[in-house]
Order: sequence, then structure tokens, then C-alpha cells
Amino acid sequence: MTANSSPSSASDTSGGKSAFITGGSKGIGYATAQALTGAGYRVTITSRNADEVQAAAAELGHEARGAVCDVRDFTALQAAVDAHVQAFGGLDVLIVNAGAGAFAPVQDMTPEQWNTILDTNLTGAFYTVKAAIPALARARGYIMLVSSLAGKNPFAGGSAYNASKFGMNGFAESIMLDLRPLGIKVSQLMPGSVATGFGGHTPTDADAWKIQPEDLAQIVLDLLAMNPRTLPSRVEIRPAQPPKR
Repeated sequence: MTANSSPSSASDTSGGKSAFITGGSKGIGYATAQALTGAGYRVTITSRNADEVQAAAAELGHEARGAVCDVRDFTALQAAVDAHVQAFGGLDVLIVNAGAGAFAPVQDMTPEQWNTILDTNLTGAFYTVKAAIPALARARGYIMLVSSLAGKNPFAGGSAYNASKFGMNGFAESIMLDLRPLGIKVSQLMPGSVATGFGGHTPTDADAWKIQPEDLAQIVLDLLAMNPRTLPSRVEIRPAQPPKR
């Protein structure tokens, strides 16, 4: 997918709305930003890397903003959300996507690795949602949390990552109940194998069988197009045809 292409809903369907995406400079976050800008949304993407996020925002165009932000820092995250609201007049869609991964048997997992993963994937999700609730309540907006099938299927070497994603799924289900009375919808997206650079992997043709980032971006558009009386609160996504083992 090129910088100027997007999933099938390319016409302006946003009605001038805006979206805030954590971890939006590459992978799932960037593909989602492409899809949303293609649909007319004004978007802020975040990353810890200033050069990456500014370059990605420039590629997106359409009033896209890049914000340098570590989701483990609530003060910085709140400032980024407030700047988005000031720039665009509100916030309609929040994509909680920033994530970290390190994989090792629990006996080899370091406290530093554990804390980085839990603080990014779980506490960072809480901080992101917390910072955005007032603006989302005013807009009767939508929160989508990018979790994983690792949040229900444990695997060896995944103690920290599994714990963070099991926790995110429980967090998502709980806040859906908390925020529904405020008119805020909450969905958790749970993909399996995705062809991204997560964990230092470089996608190749051998990853063609996997879910592609633009496939998840299309699901975001589909959820936003859902009749507002209906809420798919959990969406599990798998490759249609994984290779035979």
C-alpha cells in the first residue's frame, strides 16, 4: 500500500471528524492513519521517534499531525491529546495501538523487559484512554484498542506479552461497560499473525499469508460505518489460510 492509497472507503465519509492514533508512524497504526485520512479524517499519530513520526505525518498529508509521545508518560500523552483537540476542535476516534514486545522464557525475562512491556501495552492503554475520555464524551466517540489473539492464547516465552494482552482484553471489556452510558463505544481488535515490523521483524514475501496492516485498517473503517445502535465489542481476526505445519 503506497502513501497515497487506502482501503476501499476512500471517499470523504468523516463529516470533518478527527482521530488520534498511538504508535502511528508504521505498521498497523500507520495503515489505519492512511485509511482514516483517505476517508477524510484529520489525524494525529504518535511515536517516540521524532523523525519517524514527522515523516509519516508529512506522507499522510490531509491535516495529519505528528506528536512525539511515549504512552508510558501520562503528562506527555495528555498534552498530545489536548493539542489534538485544540488543533481540530475535538476528538472522535481513539486508536490505542502503541505496543512493545520481548519474548523469552520467564526464567530469562528481565524485570526491565517485563516493566517495559506491561507499562507500554497495558498502563499505556489506560493512560491513552484516560487522557481522551473528556473529548470523546463530548463527541460521543469511539475507542478501538488493538490487542491480540495472544490475549486469549498463551504461548511459551510470552509471559509478559501474554499478560499485557490478557490484561488489555479485560480492560477493554470493563471500560466498554463504564463508557457506554457516556455514549462512547469501545471495541477491541484481536489479530493473529500480522505482517509488520513488530519485534524487529522485517516483512517479506514469505509473510504474504499473514493479515496485512491494511486489512486491519479496513476493519476500523467498517466498524465506524456500523449503525450506531450496534457495537461489535470484540473482533477476532485470523489469517484465512495459514501455512501447513
